[in-house]
Amino acid sequence: MDGTGIYEIWQGLLWPLLRLMFFVSLGLMVGNFIEALNWTSKVARLARPLTRAGRLSPVTGASFSVAFFSGVSANTMLAEAYDQERLGKLELVMANLFNSLPRFFLHLPTVFFLTVTFIKGAAFYYVGLTMAAACLETFSVVIAGRLLLPEPQEKPAAKPERKQKRITWSQALGRTWERFRKRIRRIAAFTVPVYVVFFLLNRFGMFEAGRDYHADHAPFLAWLHPETLGIVALHISAELSAALAAAGSLLDAGSISNRDLVLALLVGNVLSSPMRAIRHQFPYYAGIFSPRLALELIFYSQTFRAMAMIIVGAGYYFLG
Repeated sequence: MDGTGIYEIWQGLLWPLLRLMFFVSLGLMVGNFIEALNWTSKVARLARPLTRAGRLSPVTGASFSVAFFSGVSANTMLAEAYDQERLGKLELVMANLFNSLPRFFLHLPTVFFLTVTFIKGAAFYYVGLTMAAACLETFSVVIAGRLLLPEPQEKPAAKPERKQKRITWSQALGRTWERFRKRIRRIAAFTVPVYVVFFLLNRFGMFEAGRDYHADHAPFLAWLHPETLGIVALHISAELSAALAAAGSLLDAGSISNRDLVLALLVGNVLSSPMRAIRHQFPYYAGIFSPRLALELIFYSQTFRAMAMIIVGAGYYFLG
């Protein structure tokens, strides 16, 4: 194997995999440490108005609060609670959807400064609409929880009992390390081979072929401005930065309006998300959750997200 091939494997597989496992390990440690110190209820207070309205558990509230800083830690907390049967399947799915808003804010700085660099003032419309979609997802879960989840039962005896149990930091670190050792093996056993398989599929052009087919066979996009179809195609077949570069060029030339540009970016966002989710989310989701459950959570998340984006986009199309 020549130097180019080794460099490609390092850049495309080994370095991203090491980085992914580092952040998964860090998130796992943080999530387990919060659990070991019994801080779940304290962290959950930040989201209490929403969780109380949606009849969601403190674990869901704690996961929501932690998700503003680490998606891996938030998912780890949910997986631990689900494995220990403190969280049912329905609420697990709802909790994953509930975290849409903190996930959005976690990536907001990167997305905003990238978009504003290329498309200037139109960035405020695009980022604002995607934030509205994330808010719609989270508040829809609150409403659904109110309708579908049972009223939480108060346990008066639980509070005094918890107060008696004082856990030192050394004890918490010991518990955290024990849980970490058990869980990281399972995570690595699923994440590493899945990531390698997806790397090979990408190297042999499977994802590129799928994206190109998706981009070339979209007659339902006839309502878009013709010149914006290239933006949608780039969003699907490449990355957001490529679509933004094309959009900025068309905008500067006066070929399209802000409205046409924003609609094209929203459509590209919806169409490209499922492929990106399977490629980037599934490897570590399959380690934190079981592979089947990981696919279910990604499916529900992407379906719910697409519906929210379509509703927001339709509102902008007719009212913008």
